[in-house]
Amino acid sequence: MRRLRLPFLVLLVCCLAAPALADFKVGVGKTIITPDPLLPVSGGVGPGRPAKAKKGELTARALVVDQGDTKVAIVQLDLLGFPSVLTARVHKQVERIPADNILIASTHTHSAPDCYGFPTRNGKPSGDLDYMDFVCNQAAKAINEALDHMQPAELKIATGEAKGKIAYNYYAPELYDPRMSVIQAVSPEGKALCTLVNYAVHPEVLGNGVGLVSPDLVGPLCDKLEADLGGMGMFINGAQGGMITADNRRLDNPSDPLKAKWHDSRTWDECVRIGELMASEAERIVKDAKPQADPGVACYAREVKFPVDSDLMWAIIQGSPLNYPYNDDKSVTARLNLVNLGDAQILTIPGEALPNIGYYLKRHMKGEHNLLFGLTNDAFGYILTKVDFNSFDRYEYISETSMGEMTGEILIENALDLVNDSPPPASTNAGD
Repeated sequence: MRRLRLPFLVLLVCCLAAPALADFKVGVGKTIITPDPLLPVSGGVGPGRPAKAKKGELTARALVVDQGDTKVAIVQLDLLGFPSVLTARVHKQVERIPADNILIASTHTHSAPDCYGFPTRNGKPSGDLDYMDFVCNQAAKAINEALDHMQPAELKIATGEAKGKIAYNYYAPELYDPRMSVIQAVSPEGKALCTLVNYAVHPEVLGNGVGLVSPDLVGPLCDKLEADLGGMGMFINGAQGGMITADNRRLDNPSDPLKAKWHDSRTWDECVRIGELMASEAERIVKDAKPQADPGVACYAREVKFPVDSDLMWAIIQGSPLNYPYNDDKSVTARLNLVNLGDAQILTIPGEALPNIGYYLKRHMKGEHNLLFGLTNDAFGYILTKVDFNSFDRYEYISETSMGEMTGEILIENALDLVNDSPPPASTNAGD
């Protein structure tokens, strides 16, 4: 009997000291949302342009994280935008996660069908309502698929400057955020299950004028992550408004040297170049990150009212066949989320915030890694501060397609209230 006691005690101590890996789980799911037959593609307000072919597949990709009683779904849709009136349809098909814990983000590709129902000049809406229903169903299917395949996991999270010719600010070339954050879920054995890249850039290498349905640079990015690392690749945009775009400039072919403008390369090969470069940089940035075993998960939500001062945006809200919900005081309500995930903090933005707003929010967040998920839960136009709104001729379009002068101020105030009213990310037991 005495001989058995020491091994038993050693085993008991080891079990008590071992990290509770099973407490944290992830699942992934992916579905195709490419229209068949092809539909016109949208690059912004107004009717779409005809598409004659496709390059890559439009997808819905879902990552579900689960710890204890908290589940959070992060969904990527290869679309220009996905308004809350459609996200609500997805929520109804996912019964195992609270609606406030489902974050649906658009990549903002300019080579996908309209999911806003933009009114056209003749009063008829653009967009295909059956296709929008199809996307909702496929997004829900991806989330439910992820929930059906949950497994124990750890997280690797890292942030670093992405190097190379990837993005620039079309209005002022160097005024953009070069930081890339990467969240990678791995099995306890170290096998990649999902690699999520968070970076601010317009996927508009192709644009909507070349006649292609495409995820743009996001497709090659995800393809390379999956080929190199395994698991599923994902991309969630950041604060890319006004105008953080893909650097497809042909620097040997200027169009207006005095205004620092160049002709662009609008080819699939350029999508591949930029997307694969982004994937390589993501792999480099996350490579040496220490795994976080049993990371904490918490999700907080806040409903925020935004007044709609723009005549154009109000016409879209009232003219769309989607029957956008709006308030009697000519405002709309959008949801902001704050997610603590391991040592990272994630804040959602329901539109396209300018990079100065992005820098400011990140500077006041509380994570070791601070991520912004743009075009998430809603996607109503550009978000400017009041001092930027209509301040330059260059900002005329983004001011016109913003809800109003106070949109940025309201976003910043409520986002930071959410940050300050919520606990910071929990400490993690990262490996040595």
